[in-house]
Amino acid sequence: MFSKTNAVFVLTALLAVSCLTSALPRCDRDDEECKDRNMHPDLPPMPKKFQRALEGENSNDYWRNIAHDFINKQLNTAPNKNRAKNVIMFLGDGMGLTTIAAARNLLGGEEQNLSFNKFPHTGLAKTYSVDKIVPDSACTSTAYLSGVKAQEGTLGVNGNVDMGDCQAGADRSNWVYSIAKWAQDAGKGTGVLTTTRITHASPGGVYAHIAHRDWENDQEVNIDCGINSGVEDIAYQLIKGEVGSKLDIVMGGGKKHFIDSSLYKNGKRKDGLNLVEEYKKQSSKNLYIETRDELMSSDFFDYDRVFGLYQDDHMLYHLETNETTNQPTLEEMTRKAIEYLSRNENGYFIFIEGGRIDLAHHQNMARIALDETVEFSKAIAAAKEMTNEEETLIVVTADHSHAFSYNGYPYRGKDVFDRTPGTADDGIPYMTLSYANGPSYEKSFDTEKGHRIDPTTVINGDKYDQFPSTLPFVDETHGGDDVAVYANGPWSHLFSGVYEQNTIPHIMGYASCLGNGLKMCNTN
Repeated sequence: MFSKTNAVFVLTALLAVSCLTSALPRCDRDDEECKDRNMHPDLPPMPKKFQRALEGENSNDYWRNIAHDFINKQLNTAPNKNRAKNVIMFLGDGMGLTTIAAARNLLGGEEQNLSFNKFPHTGLAKTYSVDKIVPDSACTSTAYLSGVKAQEGTLGVNGNVDMGDCQAGADRSNWVYSIAKWAQDAGKGTGVLTTTRITHASPGGVYAHIAHRDWENDQEVNIDCGINSGVEDIAYQLIKGEVGSKLDIVMGGGKKHFIDSSLYKNGKRKDGLNLVEEYKKQSSKNLYIETRDELMSSDFFDYDRVFGLYQDDHMLYHLETNETTNQPTLEEMTRKAIEYLSRNENGYFIFIEGGRIDLAHHQNMARIALDETVEFSKAIAAAKEMTNEEETLIVVTADHSHAFSYNGYPYRGKDVFDRTPGTADDGIPYMTLSYANGPSYEKSFDTEKGHRIDPTTVINGDKYDQFPSTLPFVDETHGGDDVAVYANGPWSHLFSGVYEQNTIPHIMGYASCLGNGLKMCNTN
């Protein structure tokens, strides 16, 4: 029970911090000591009854033991030089290091770890594209799946193709193939799972070759390239394409891009096709499902291929789901897919995306973005639990980061979605989480009065809360910083270091003897 006495303690502490931080002096340009004091303000401590320190943290032994445990773990982790029978690639769309650090708080505190934080080998990937310092999810998908960097907005083609260049994108000499194709050529099972539309940029990189990520249906192609251009849209390539038509299991959202508008009220196609029915007609052994109930009750082993479309558009955010929405979690899809693909004696490759981390960040919705990150972590934990690390390589990374900040010297144990101690120089509170830009600007700044809006009057605990942004944008932008790569299993030690993002599939190919590049089976 939060008593009046407790409230007085907290209020007193916050007022003290507020007075201190709002009264910080302006420093002369050459007064470095003054600047240093302002950069590292001497915040008064919270009353002890509200402090959150884990038992033993004040002792030397506590921290020494943590360090020694890590050293011993690393010493006992011998390089695994087995050939990887299976490769599982997890992609947290927009999951920069700030997102990872902030999401740990949802697990009970900043000292917690997401499942993949415990992987033995970590590196950093440089994400820029051929034409942009800060990339999008299409060109990065080409990089981390096909091993070649490309131009913004393009999928499965090399840097010779500009975004929207219909002719160059259709030229097969510009196509590059993903590791899913390498796996199919080797007789392995293949699959792709996502929480976005299955035709979205990241999953599209598994099977599509196209000059514009937005050409998800024929209508979009016709608008930009004209009728009879010969350019096959992304949905069509999934069902009829060289790689897409051979995928064993495909699940996500985006049903609207597969069906003509005359055949389905939410359909977007204009070519008269129902690609879902086309898929069913390809074989009586093709299973099509649309609900969680169907996913959990179906015996996949009775079928050669599985196709699941759970929403017309992107799948719902996890925080939007309940028993009535009948939508599976990413963890549930992951478990069913791995169980299904494990039947292939040659092994498998599967791409699994937590795609809505990114979409929430674009709307400055930090609560949802961090919850999606935790859900993504659960799927990775399930994959690790279900597989043998002696023969299965698991790689976890992001395509890019976001203009997302985690700041302000908050107290240990403080709600990461709460305000920081004290105020900014304008005397107004600020949040621990914020963005450099985005649609929340109009809720963050009063343009008529010329000052910031107190964010505590706007952010009220709703899942759709939009956290403050500094610049007005319809959608918040990506960030250009390096992204982390976490790896476990055969040859995972090769992922240590700093490297170009397109190196990732080459390492996966080396470990599993896939593709036409370096392979462990040729060099060892």
